[in-house]
Amino acid sequence: MVETFFYHLQRRPLEHVLPMLLEKTLDRGWKAVVQTVTPERTAALDAHLWTFSEESFLPHVADGEPATEDDPIVLTAGDGNPNGAEVRFLVEGAPLPRDVAGYSRLIVIFDGNDDEALAKAREQWREARAAGHDATYWQQNDDGRWEKKA
Repeated sequence: MVETFFYHLQRRPLEHVLPMLLEKTLDRGWKAVVQTVTPERTAALDAHLWTFSEESFLPHVADGEPATEDDPIVLTAGDGNPNGAEVRFLVEGAPLPRDVAGYSRLIVIFDGNDDEALAKAREQWREARAAGHDATYWQQNDDGRWEKKA
């Protein structure tokens, strides 16, 4: 059974939340794959992860660069797992993977201020539950902190 976390963005954008979640993933000794829906979005996140903080950066490779099992983070618009990641982040409507073998966690991040993204996340919630995943739903409160809602 794969743990599937749904993160409902309301107060802070993906560019703020994703680096923090990736840092927590790496702190646990896990590798990650971040799946976007377009190569352009992959490229934008690639640039952002190198510059999001003056104090640190997140080591990663993106589509178009050779990825190996040693890479802690891979950004892709595809559905592969080139670094053998334990955690897969699905952003902005990227579909749940058909093959979840090898993953400990799936993390779906969606913009709660976008009706289309909200509808897609609800569909993915039903899909995850039907597949037997242990799904939990997290929503940002007024302070931008995460509260478990389901």
